[in-house]
Amino acid sequence: MNVAAKIATLQPVGVSSVNDAEELQVFRDPACAAALWQREMPADVEAWLAGLDPAVLPNARVVVPTTAVKEVARQLCDLAKMPEGPHLDWLVQDISELANNFAVLMGCDHLRLRLQAISTNACRKFHRDAITGRLVCTYRGRGTQYGTSVEGADPMNVFNVSTGVPVLLRGSLWPPTPAAGLLHRSPPIEGTGETRLVLVLDPVSGPEEDE
Repeated sequence: MNVAAKIATLQPVGVSSVNDAEELQVFRDPACAAALWQREMPADVEAWLAGLDPAVLPNARVVVPTTAVKEVARQLCDLAKMPEGPHLDWLVQDISELANNFAVLMGCDHLRLRLQAISTNACRKFHRDAITGRLVCTYRGRGTQYGTSVEGADPMNVFNVSTGVPVLLRGSLWPPTPAAGLLHRSPPIEGTGETRLVLVLDPVSGPEEDE
């Protein structure tokens, strides 16, 4: 049994683990509440990001055509004064590829893109977002936490998305079946000195949808 298969057996009901981007199509299956692409970031990129001064990490939110994601991601990194080089090239390319795959999956031509440095307990409560679907990828620091809620209570068993692993999460605007009860949150890090770098992608109908 491969690693992804072993992880899949431990996941809550409605959470699928896949081995490559093409298998993320499972997210459209009615029984799927979330999908994780169990991949590994290049070790040198992860070490590079971990060693950067938090002051040079991007912190922006924009609505962008999917065709312009790569250019915009580069601009956001340049504005933050992230160091140039192959590691930055990998990050920008990865953001672009994730955005393109997600846009095709969701059938949209614009995305709300957040590339955010986080050092507080952002979204610390377990919840579902008021959207159709969302892609989250934590490039630095601890990833998203999730679990199954029973009657609205916080999950008893909390799972953690690994650094560099994209997770697709259904929101409350997705057709409401099945009711998997899956909730998620940002990991509580306030006071630890940790700064995360998180990519969040939401499908939007056009550039005017900026709220």
